[in-house]
Amino acid sequence: MSKHGDNCERCRHKLCTKKVPIFSTLGEEELGKVSDLIVRKHYSKGELILIEGATFDSLIILNAGKAKAFRDTADGREQILYIFSAGDFFGEKNLLGKQTATYNVEALEETHVCMIRKSDFRNLLRTHPDIGLKVMEELSGRMDRLESSIENMGTRSVEARVSAVLLEFSSKYGKPHEKGVIIELPLSREGIANYIGLARETVSRKMNYLQDEGIIEMVGNKKVIVLDINALESETQ
Repeated sequence: MSKHGDNCERCRHKLCTKKVPIFSTLGEEELGKVSDLIVRKHYSKGELILIEGATFDSLIILNAGKAKAFRDTADGREQILYIFSAGDFFGEKNLLGKQTATYNVEALEETHVCMIRKSDFRNLLRTHPDIGLKVMEELSGRMDRLESSIENMGTRSVEARVSAVLLEFSSKYGKPHEKGVIIELPLSREGIANYIGLARETVSRKMNYLQDEGIIEMVGNKKVIVLDINALESETQ
């Protein structure tokens, strides 16, 4: 068993429940009861966690790692809808109704998930209605992100879209650095292109421009340091 797996056994999944926003209203005793309902699974990079069109009887919570939700377009391209990281959840479609999954979810790196069965989750909603409100808040946030993405593709320049996604990643994945904020990018250049509806070459060209302007510094292919956050924000206008 991996070190992560050993830690998960010792904490009885409380790490998983504590860092999930939908369980933020629960106390320690209640978190312990939720933890008893959890089943763990591990996925390797590139492995599908959820397949579009499938029915699934569990809520899936990311305990560690990252995953992308995507659909294949009519012309064979991949359109990335969301990036999930620790604390995020998916699989709610079939929990709250009899719907099938509307997207695929693929692990972007070694990913550990915690699953709660549909019947157990529904019982939680009956005894803790605040959890249902938290689920709705999260789903509303995702809808806002999709609406914003559609608007950006229609009104923002290609340059502004690249700057906007770097700001999004900075907010979610950025960490303080002596030069500014360092981001471990969750996606490759091609993945970023699929996320914001651009060609890979356009993304690379824009990032090179931002580096030449002293706004960002690229560290290999997977890390970016935002040197001037205000200048990056102005690039989104």
